[in-house]
Amino acid sequence: MGVGIILEQCILQAMIIDGRAVAQTVLQNTAAIVKALPAAPVLTVFTCAPTFETQKFLALKRQKAEQIGITVRVVEFSVEATVPEIVMSIQAAHRTSSGIIVQLPFPPQVDIEEVLPAILPSHDVDVLTYDGSTTTVLPPVAGAIAAICQQENIPVHGANVLVIGQGRLVGVPVSIYMRQQGARVTVVTKDSTDDMTALARTADIIVSGAGVPGLVTAAMVSPGTVVFDAGTSEDNGTLVGDVDPFVAEKCHMFTPVPGGIGPITVAILLQNVARLAQAQIEKTSHL
Repeated sequence: MGVGIILEQCILQAMIIDGRAVAQTVLQNTAAIVKALPAAPVLTVFTCAPTFETQKFLALKRQKAEQIGITVRVVEFSVEATVPEIVMSIQAAHRTSSGIIVQLPFPPQVDIEEVLPAILPSHDVDVLTYDGSTTTVLPPVAGAIAAICQQENIPVHGANVLVIGQGRLVGVPVSIYMRQQGARVTVVTKDSTDDMTALARTADIIVSGAGVPGLVTAAMVSPGTVVFDAGTSEDNGTLVGDVDPFVAEKCHMFTPVPGGIGPITVAILLQNVARLAQAQIEKTSHL
């Protein structure tokens, strides 16, 4: 069979994931959990000098949360806020919240490593302490990828997985999750000496969360690859991903930005809020 025919077949099989449809299924299931709770869960989001991407993401979170009965409270710090002030506010929020998020990024003068530990695991919607030992609540991006893999029957066990970026919200939890599922995982960052193009061409699954527009091109992807674009950034006022959209003409499956991983991530995050609220109520009832 000629190369041209093979590529044509791959193009015909290429699948663009409708993240909004997947998210709607997750939200419907979450709404049922929320409806069974004695009171509406409360998600408190802490932010400081929010970027364009952050503002878009917060608006989406609030909209979807209200649709399923979760209350979202946003606390925005000024750029002059100190670490002790932020930590005290987070600690106090545990009394009135079901879940807490520190919406990154924060300004560089705020030592985020001192801020994040203020969130107790019982309220940690982003599952920042994830080590692969629990699947009750998954970090939102890992949960989104898991939902897609389950829906589309994408085999992860034994797959060669390339994770681009090592951020706490994408690269770290996704690499842990993939390894926990039995994949062979390689992580590359801007400081890596590995040939990212060579690794991409031999990968079965690529997950990019670097936040660099157009980082992954069609020339880097082999036919049949599954590509998860989990990177977002601003390009001339538009929200874009790490992966060139032309990759979709070559790979087996592709999650676009916007409309791919993002909506599912929000849905998983809200699912985590509901499950944490449920767990808190169950714990209280046993005291």
